[in-house]
Amino acid sequence: MTSSLIRGRPRRAKAHIRVRVTHAVLGAVAGAGWLVLPLMTINAGEPVPAAPTGPVAGAAAPQDETSPADLVLPLVAGGAAVVLAGYGYLRRTRRARSRTTPGIVSVTPAAPTPADSERQARAALVLADDCVRAGGEELSFVRERFGQEETERLTHALDAARTELSAAFAIWRRYEEGVPEEADARRQALVGVIGRCAEAGRRLDAEAPEMDRLRGLDRGVGGALEVAEARFRELTARTAAAQDAVAALHVRFPPPAAEPVTGYVEQAKDRLVFATTHLNGCRQADDSADRTRAAAHLRAAEGAIAQAGTLTTAISRLTAHLEEAAALVPPALTGAEAELAGAREPEGEKAEDGSPRPRPVPAAGELRARLAHADGVLAGVRAEATSGPYDPLDALRRITRAVARLGSGRAGVLDAAAVLVARSSVAGAEEFTAVHRGAVGAEARARLAEATRSLAAGDAEAADTVSRQARDLAERDVRTHGTPYVGTDGDPAGPAGAVLGGILLAEDPDGGPPAAYGGPATRGRHHFRPPP
Repeated sequence: MTSSLIRGRPRRAKAHIRVRVTHAVLGAVAGAGWLVLPLMTINAGEPVPAAPTGPVAGAAAPQDETSPADLVLPLVAGGAAVVLAGYGYLRRTRRARSRTTPGIVSVTPAAPTPADSERQARAALVLADDCVRAGGEELSFVRERFGQEETERLTHALDAARTELSAAFAIWRRYEEGVPEEADARRQALVGVIGRCAEAGRRLDAEAPEMDRLRGLDRGVGGALEVAEARFRELTARTAAAQDAVAALHVRFPPPAAEPVTGYVEQAKDRLVFATTHLNGCRQADDSADRTRAAAHLRAAEGAIAQAGTLTTAISRLTAHLEEAAALVPPALTGAEAELAGAREPEGEKAEDGSPRPRPVPAAGELRARLAHADGVLAGVRAEATSGPYDPLDALRRITRAVARLGSGRAGVLDAAAVLVARSSVAGAEEFTAVHRGAVGAEARARLAEATRSLAAGDAEAADTVSRQARDLAERDVRTHGTPYVGTDGDPAGPAGAVLGGILLAEDPDGGPPAAYGGPATRGRHHFRPPP
């Protein structure tokens, strides 16, 4: 069978090789002829008449003038011709085998397989999402210093990138669910995902110079460093308070209630230690007028400070949600009992004029089973609420879902309870992804984006379900990646934690450059040392 390399070789290249081989053979033949010619004539007779015999004639007879020295020149020339011909042939053969030019190896590049396109789409989603998240972190510091009006252009570009990314995630989720079904349409869907992500990155790349112009870090980091240090001092106090808040959570609620923020205090402290190192490095570099290194240290410190803020905010947010849920459980139980009583009425609810209003309910047997299940759920929640610490968010989740399965709809306090549960789940998944984005993959991020869309559309139950899936997938990705916070005996994770959080881009053994506002082409433009 003809190999792909030979099949892909142009005819012109084949003809060129044949010409070279012919030249080599002709050269070898010529050299051999030159070598053999003296041997053919060495014993040939003289073309002149024989001389008369006698002493004088014998002395004057011609002698054989052929000697071994006469063979040296033809031998050397023939050998050189053979060696040169062989060397040319071998060199040409090696070049043909090692050439990687598309026009020589393959006339047309092979089309990517569906698996290749899916990998490209996943990578594009993760990269675009990382760019958007890093851009938002840096923009928060710039907006704090310059105000909303001065940063409007940067904010607009970031919002546009988020819109493109949201559309890309929506296309990807439909693709994951098997929509569309046709092979060509599915390929086009992946092209759409990659294209949307590229557009999101392009918008951020286009505004990266504006970010650098506004910040003016090439002229000094004085004002930016003051903003970062002020936020650092605030977070240092908040982290100490967050540690007390987590301890209080474990006293008031069972372990599952505080599980979403387990380890967050330790991670916040690690981010602040990392920020301290780079704030000091920023001051030193700025004092020595090394603006490039100063800007890189500043961005690393800002990223760590932003994530420490996310971690401490997650603790205070969960505390507030648990307290709000605990206050909602009693009225939610009352509202659920009213819903169950209404579901048992065969004629349904009354309209304003007193006439029965039809209600879409399950079949009789199924309705009885669902009513029995709801009664059991409500009884279990009452027992938990009166017997000791319980998870009020989980209690509200069970109450609202039990009522929703009756098909009678929810109103009033039950709707508020369902929205609270969904908001808490979505926020928890968002916070976890933000501070572990160096390890979280496309599937978790896509489900998080879907949960956010569902919450905005008012589908609280779907938002809660999908966001919990997103959190589970994100935690799985982090376990696979490996976390530097386990088994470190209290030592800070340092650069390893910063890489896990996406603060450093992991392009070099020391963690690489810090992430900055920008797309794929500009987000790593700040370096701790000049490139070689």
